[in-house]
Amino acid sequence: MESIVKRNRKTYNIVCCGLFAAVIAVCSQIALNITVPFTMQTFAVFCALGTLGGGWGTAAIAVYILVGAIGVPVYAGFTSGVGVLFGLTGGYFMGFVFSGLIYWAVTKFFGKSLVAEVIAMVLGLAVCYLLGTLWFVIVSSANGEPVGFASALTMCVLPFVIPDIIKIALAVTVSRRLSVYVRKFA
Repeated sequence: MESIVKRNRKTYNIVCCGLFAAVIAVCSQIALNITVPFTMQTFAVFCALGTLGGGWGTAAIAVYILVGAIGVPVYAGFTSGVGVLFGLTGGYFMGFVFSGLIYWAVTKFFGKSLVAEVIAMVLGLAVCYLLGTLWFVIVSSANGEPVGFASALTMCVLPFVIPDIIKIALAVTVSRRLSVYVRKFA
């Protein structure tokens, strides 16, 4: 009986992981296209983490990235492929994975209190910004159009700080409500 419960719980978690990968894909299409697309993707990433927890939330992020890498048009603007991951915005995808790992570590160590979750998401966002901006600088230099780190921060981070803080607040609010139902059935 114990193994059936464990197997059903694992199946349920896999289904939730797939659902949140789909939510990230849908939210990626809600976009304003500028140098770095302004999307609801960040909201969905942090909502997945807050609802599913660090492990399954990070898995949902990875599934989303892998589905796009194999050619399914789930990235912003219905784009896909490895070329997007190696393009100017590719570092932000890796940043999402590290955001998940940071969320997982912080909430594992400090618990899932409201304060711990917010700190975990803000730290994850900061690391996402750092990795994405560094990647942007590297790729733009490789393309023969070098951009300094300060200029890249001005283009790729500063316009997004306030909207991303708002998205984190929304994600915390939504995920705290959703996680009650997800845990009920897990």
